[in-house]
Amino acid sequence: MSNNPPMNVFDIAGRAMSAQLVRLNATASNMANAGNVTGSAAEAYRAIKPVFESVTETPGVSTVKVKNVVTTNAEPTKRHDPNHPLADANGDVWEAAVDGNAELIDMIETARMYQNNVQVLNTAKSLMMETIRIGK
Repeated sequence: MSNNPPMNVFDIAGRAMSAQLVRLNATASNMANAGNVTGSAAEAYRAIKPVFESVTETPGVSTVKVKNVVTTNAEPTKRHDPNHPLADANGDVWEAAVDGNAELIDMIETARMYQNNVQVLNTAKSLMMETIRIGK
């Protein structure tokens, strides 16, 4: 049995916001590296993604945490550019394995989920303040 107090709405939303922040940071890293080129497929940047895990302390009380951040299996794009300073002996460079459109969609989705949790916190705060006001 845990000595920690049970999770409340602030813990649940806060943990969810932390998980979404990790997701947003991963997306930002991917976007920052989109279009980067290297001289070999092994050196090319591959997108990273967080892996979420559900955390349930008691039935009906659940939140999320980041279990791990993994590198995707996407293959970098080979492009023939013999004038590029990083080109290999065949004149090829490899572009980062990042789908910019998918990353933008992920960024919008993440921002919306984060905002939803902010709204949960604001609603809980308003309800608590109203309860205190009624009690006076």
